[in-house]
Amino acid sequence: MTSPPRSAPPPAGPAAPGTAGAGGGAAPASRPALIWAALVVVYVLWGSTYLGIRVAVESIPALTSAALRFGAAAVVLALFLRVRRGAGALRVDRRQLASAALVGVLLLAGGNGLVVLAESGPPGTAVPSGIAALLVATVPLLVVLLRTATGDRPRFWTFAGVTLGFLGLVLLVLPTGGAGAAPLAGALTVVAAATSWSVGSFLSGRLRMPADPFVATVYEMLAGAVALAVLAAARGELGDFDPGRVTGRSWFALAYLMVAGSLVAFTAYVWLLHNAPISLVSTYAYVNPVVAVALGALLVAEPITAQVLLGGAVIVAGVALVVSTERPGRRTGAPDRANRR
Repeated sequence: MTSPPRSAPPPAGPAAPGTAGAGGGAAPASRPALIWAALVVVYVLWGSTYLGIRVAVESIPALTSAALRFGAAAVVLALFLRVRRGAGALRVDRRQLASAALVGVLLLAGGNGLVVLAESGPPGTAVPSGIAALLVATVPLLVVLLRTATGDRPRFWTFAGVTLGFLGLVLLVLPTGGAGAAPLAGALTVVAAATSWSVGSFLSGRLRMPADPFVATVYEMLAGAVALAVLAAARGELGDFDPGRVTGRSWFALAYLMVAGSLVAFTAYVWLLHNAPISLVSTYAYVNPVVAVALGALLVAEPITAQVLLGGAVIVAGVALVVSTERPGRRTGAPDRANRR
């Protein structure tokens, strides 16, 4: 998972913009190739981060790997903004800083950190990367429930999509005893991660955040990295961590997560928000899990059982129904934030 920009609308949100553009207009006809190229980047890179996490935690302690990833990505992005925009590029007030820190802890320490924990451990207890991605795909459904709890009234078909998605969740984690079944404790850990991510996504559109999404992301990543480092120390990870024992494979995966997941795909996503209809950009929510399942099967031989296919298909169908039903209207102001890897 990677922190989402504040300019993104919430998945299935109540006032999401219809077109991601500064003036609300559709993308110029000359840009379709660039738009689809950026979409492919978001589809593949964010979908592949679940596999990257699994490889990274093979020899790097779980929360330590997440802290390193987001800390390094925050430093790189902060330096880039400082060079491009000058000394005041990262200036925010205390309230904005506190809001960004809270959202960062919920998204990255709670959301991403719990996914990393769920994917770590020996076979039989660790959640396969593809199943983790399918479980995280429930985030748009959880956001709908949060909206409802705070007085919003989504459409009937939105609730139908939520019901369908959670039915898929039950099918996916239902204990069967067969090979490839999701470990129940790990699956519940990922559901807790999705819940934390949903709360962070929901609150970020209602708090006074830094206006620039890149600046907000710097502080979110820093806060998330600090929280993850504290939790890693509390679990005894830092005392046991020996960089010399980390395999080249895990170092490469960690670098990939930082560069491809946290920087390249993030930039492509922000560009899409300003150049493509948000209804098209939102398709990542149900394409990423498909990519994750396929990569896990092809590259590390994760089993794709009938249970995974059925539960995953029902979850993706539910998310697709929610995203398509909550078809956004034209941009009328600064939009809220969407969930994102």
